[in-house]
Amino acid sequence: MVLAIFDLDSTLLNGDSDHAWGEFLARKGIVGQEYQKGNDRFYREYLAGDLDVSEYIEFMVQPLLRFDLDELKELRQEFVQVMIQPMRLPKAERLLADHRNQGRTLVIITSTTRLITEPIARLLGVEHLLATNLEKSENRLTGKLDGIPCFGPNKVNKLQEWMHGTGHSLHGSFFYSDSHTDLPLLELVDHPVAVDPDQKLRAAAEARSWQVISLR
Repeated sequence: MVLAIFDLDSTLLNGDSDHAWGEFLARKGIVGQEYQKGNDRFYREYLAGDLDVSEYIEFMVQPLLRFDLDELKELRQEFVQVMIQPMRLPKAERLLADHRNQGRTLVIITSTTRLITEPIARLLGVEHLLATNLEKSENRLTGKLDGIPCFGPNKVNKLQEWMHGTGHSLHGSFFYSDSHTDLPLLELVDHPVAVDPDQKLRAAAEARSWQVISLR
């Protein structure tokens, strides 16, 4: 089956779920002003393509270590209702439906952690999620990564590992993204699509005659 692969933040969503998670924690009083400043700084670095993902994960996971996984799942359900529902894009969900109706296998591939994105993928009706994983032990997060972060060129590695295990290939594949950090994967698929792209991706897409669309 043909793969239809999607970045999540600022592609299928009108915003960034990772950054929104930090804002949600601040609204709940779980983190303070210094965390908010750090969250904003890491987001700017991500947009510029300069993010140290390991450093960011270490930062974002610290306030979560006081909770067990059951408590975190309750928190993220509230997060989805409060922060993610307003980010939904009707055009994006119609695009997902079009690919689904054509019998394609839908995949979300995102640098944001599975902790945050698992319920979002369910909300969008996408069965397959490749994300950054956090290590767990005895119903708690350890504060460490589980495997490589799903960011930049690592997305290619994550996808290839998943395809090896599932028997899928990139023959006829689509990939939709807004970010120049996804260029390594965009260059691999048969149908790369830039979605409301950042400046660097727009320039690359135009130079390569890739399709450019808006889902806003």
